[in-house]
Amino acid sequence: MRVLLVEDESYLAELVADGLRGQAIATDVAHDGAEALRRFEAMDYDVLVLDRDLPEVHGDEVCRRVAGSGRLTRILMLTASGTVRDRVEGLGLGADDYLPKPFSFEELVARVLALGRRARPALPPVLERAGVAVDVARRRASRDGRRLDLSRKEFAVLEALMRADGAVLGTDELIEQIWEEHITYNSNAVRVTVSKLRAKLGPPAVVETVSGSGYRMGAGS
Repeated sequence: MRVLLVEDESYLAELVADGLRGQAIATDVAHDGAEALRRFEAMDYDVLVLDRDLPEVHGDEVCRRVAGSGRLTRILMLTASGTVRDRVEGLGLGADDYLPKPFSFEELVARVLALGRRARPALPPVLERAGVAVDVARRRASRDGRRLDLSRKEFAVLEALMRADGAVLGTDELIEQIWEEHITYNSNAVRVTVSKLRAKLGPPAVVETVSGSGYRMGAGS
């Protein structure tokens, strides 16, 4: 899952972004509406966490443009006001959900995850292939019944490969899906993560390297 958090209060934005990244959710940050629209045009996001009162371009206008773009991005609108009228207005602009400030971080994460599931095609609650099982909701993975102790990035790479269902994912695709925009990564970051993931999955190898193309989940043996 990839999230764009739009919040003009820098401290709050970084606090929430760090928390989301701690849940293995790739999160980019914008501090005003104009920056949010630029990022939205350049990147596909599953969820937009959008403060309503923004400088440059108001959150209402950002919401209208994103909702009218035809993309599957889901919108969670944040506001300091929690009146029924404000909630109705926000949903009327195209928001999918509404959360008044101050909010519980656990509730924010739960709502982001729920919206992220709606932004993607329906999949089984547990992804399975070649003896590997990934429980996306519980963030658990196993192989042949053996629990895998994976880092956040390792889990995210495994989930992406499982979702691809045998299709090849290029290095750039994995970086775009999993690694945050504010840090510069290259193919070596993916290669190291895949290497560690393979070691934890154990033999026989199930994550295949496709020369010049990327990686895929094989059928196993």
